Amino acid sequence: MSLFEQINEDIKAAMLAKDKVRLSALRNVKKVFLEAKTAPGANDTLTDETAVKIIRKLVKQGRDSARIYQEQNRPDLADEELEQVRAIEHYLPQQLPAEALEDELKKIIAQTGAAGPQDMGRVMAAATGALAGRAEGRAISEAVRRLLAGNG
Repeated sequence: MSLFEQINEDIKAAMLAKDKVRLSALRNVKKVFLEAKTAPGANDTLTDETAVKIIRKLVKQGRDSARIYQEQNRPDLADEELEQVRAIEHYLPQQLPAEALEDELKKIIAQTGAAGPQDMGRVMAAATGALAGRAEGRAISEAVRRLLAGNG
């Protein structure tokens, strides 16, 4: 079952369970999926890879919105936004634990022959490609910076 089909099934389940927060979040995801499917050049298809990218973007936007709501002293809106983020987060692939991420990055650093912080761009290019979907860019960047500072 594709991610698009899974979202459709979960929308039905949320309706039956009368889970308003989850239903709202999933309907928003479906709306963005449909926009992506009908975009010029998409040929009415949506791969799971593209769907995961869309969900990752929606999760990031939701967290950013929640942070802004907190800064504006609106914890009610921030909590609602974070509930919706939690409702769609479980559709994302499991992220690598910090130790596994460091192990992978050490291998990539060795493969690229990076010697210090000046080689960060080269390592990041290889790492973001190799770890796409398994680690967030910010986590990769912080770990690479720390590892290269230790090597340099």
